[in-house]
Amino acid sequence: MNAFLHQLALGVPLFALILLGYLLMRVGGWPKAMSHHLTTFVFSVGLPAMLFRMMSDLSKLPPVDGRLLIAFFGACLIVFVVGRLVAWKLFGLDGIGQSVFGVGCIFSNNIMLGLPLAKASLGDQAIPSVALVLVFNALVLWSLVSLSVEWHRHGSLSFKGIRDTLKGVLRNPIILSILAGSAFGLTGASLPEIVDSPLRMVGQTGMPLALVALGMSLADYDLKDEWRLSLGIAGLKLLLLPLLVFGLARLIGLPEQETRVIVLLGSIGLGANVFLMARQFKAVEGGMAGALIISTMCSAVTTPLFMALLSHF
Repeated sequence: MNAFLHQLALGVPLFALILLGYLLMRVGGWPKAMSHHLTTFVFSVGLPAMLFRMMSDLSKLPPVDGRLLIAFFGACLIVFVVGRLVAWKLFGLDGIGQSVFGVGCIFSNNIMLGLPLAKASLGDQAIPSVALVLVFNALVLWSLVSLSVEWHRHGSLSFKGIRDTLKGVLRNPIILSILAGSAFGLTGASLPEIVDSPLRMVGQTGMPLALVALGMSLADYDLKDEWRLSLGIAGLKLLLLPLLVFGLARLIGLPEQETRVIVLLGSIGLGANVFLMARQFKAVEGGMAGALIISTMCSAVTTPLFMALLSHF
């Protein structure tokens, strides 16, 4: 119980920032443009500055066991298949709906929620592991749902979707900052103070503003539409995914630090990208919007719970 309360206390300030953003929109009546502009700043400037600066010290950071990708994305693949079956058998969705439902069960909000939580509860040494997942996350999961939808539509796989996804990933400021920072870090050089100081100041704004922006974006969604679908997605995402991530991590003998990171990333709420997927494929839009809110709220409890349970292993 003490371990759970400790983890819960670490997360309270972060979720308070999410609530602040939500209230600014719903109670304060801030225009939607504010949410858009803040999110753009966070993704294009704040978080990239922080990640580049951290990864520029790569030679001084602890090494990362690359097998964490097997445990994390292996569990994602299993849950995706389970999610498709649930969407088919329980909700009667077609192939496109099943694909969107399935990816909703595995797409975590790693940037706006996972990164701040990992830093707060596991420290700076967790950042390289989070960064490694971030590099592959969008590419793997967008490709997975795109291929699944293409298979349903045409009965065959299309690699055009993978090519377009790869181009989008390589243009992502978050991914570019991780890759550029890592490349600089491998040289063993140090950033000059004239560069390091402004990067540090801008980077310090990234994570708190990311949480406020997340709360502001949640204010756009409604819990009423397709609430059964929302509960189904959130349940598989918050419970089954982290359990399978932990199981695979134990099976392959993943070190403690990497195990904690990927279980944390598996246990947090959905990322807003899944709602964009739902809109793009015109399927499960209401259910995905509700799942965003439900999973983000519930992860305030489920994530500390999983972190506390890990302390006993």
